[in-house]
This record gives sequence, C-alpha cells and structure tokens, in this order.
Amino acid sequence: MLIDVITLFPEMFAGVFGESIIKRAIKKNILEVRFTQLRDFAFDKHRQVDDSPFGGGAGMVLKPEPVYCAVRDVLSKSDDVKRRIIITDPAGEVFNQAKAKELAALDQIIFICGHYEGFDARIYDLADEMISIGDYVLTGGELPAMVIVDAVARMLPNVLGSAESALTDSFFDGMLGYPQYTRPRDFEGNTVPDVLLSGNHAAIKKWREEQALNLTRLRRPELIKCQKQKLC
Repeated sequence: MLIDVITLFPEMFAGVFGESIIKRAIKKNILEVRFTQLRDFAFDKHRQVDDSPFGGGAGMVLKPEPVYCAVRDVLSKSDDVKRRIIITDPAGEVFNQAKAKELAALDQIIFICGHYEGFDARIYDLADEMISIGDYVLTGGELPAMVIVDAVARMLPNVLGSAESALTDSFFDGMLGYPQYTRPRDFEGNTVPDVLLSGNHAAIKKWREEQALNLTRLRRPELIKCQKQKLC
C-alpha cells in the first residue's frame, strides 16, 4: 500500500513511522510512505500557504492553490489504482475498526493534513471523504493521519508477526477484546482463570467469547446495539 501525506510538518511522522509495526511494514515493502511539503507549492517568495479569512475572524486559513497543486503533483506520480483522498477533519465520519478494514483494501491513501484555523472551503472538493478520530480539536491533521495509518497497517497481510493478532484486536469484530494473561500464574493472589490452563481449546474459545461480550456490555454497551443494527 502507498501512503501519501501532504503536510506542513513531515518531520512529525519520523518517530511514529520509524518504530515498531509501521517501521517493519515499510522495511518489508508492504507499506510505502511518501511526504509532500505543502510549502513547496506556494507561489510567493515567503512560501505562504495561509491567509486571513474573508469576512474577518481569528486565525489563518489554508489557501486553495498550494493544496490543489500538491494533490495534482501526487496524483501525477501515481498509477491509476484504487485510492482515496482523505482530509482529517473534526467534521468527518468518526474513524473506527470497520473503516480501517475498508481502507486496508485500497492501493493508495492520500492524506491532506490541515493546520491553523482550517481549510478554504473549496479544498474539500478535492477529498473523497473526511475522517475524524474523535470529538475534539487538535492543532493539525498530522496526528489523526498517524492514527489512521497505524490502524490500517495492522490490517495489511504479513504486517503483524502472527496473522491471528489482528483477529483478536478490540473492535475487529465489533466487540472489545477479551482479557489476556501471561506468567506468573499467580500474581499477589490474583490467579489466571483455570480454563486458560486446561488445554481445552473449545472451552477456551467459548470463555473468551463470553468475556469479550461481558466486557463490551459493561464498558461499551452502545457497541452491542450497533452490532445488532449492523451499523458497525
């Protein structure tokens, strides 16, 4: 999969994409990440990509010309593949595991990361969709893009050490994950459930399913309703 990120701050991604699972995915050529510096497409000597909004108001707004030029440049370097252009924006659809699986089926994702007080409204015409990672406001779109890439990368074949790892993630099947235990068997009087030591795989599977359901009912009951209505 090819990830293109159009951003004013490509350096922000170095720590996240240079470690752990994403680093391994890049090294194994499962994932390719390219960055486009938005200022490279500014027209003036000061490389200005923002301006004050018409009608007044606080803050600055990203101008349409540099963003359009940057997107067109990225598209010119890409094959005609299954792709999606995404703006990370608090007004977008809230990101979840179902969306991660959907995006993992693509060949290319292009992120347009905003900053300042937002986008000139005409920039939204470039995007196939907007995605939010929650009902709060961040300084820019870089952090949401990192979150989305991380979740999507886990869904790609051969990225995780075990193919079963993603299948046991919380939200993969719409439920929270079941409790897990490792050594020691007894930690300060808190012991591992006997069923997990029984070697009875059918009983273990049943216990895990029951625990996942009970945990979801307790902590995220709205997910149960969502599953019943097939909204997730």
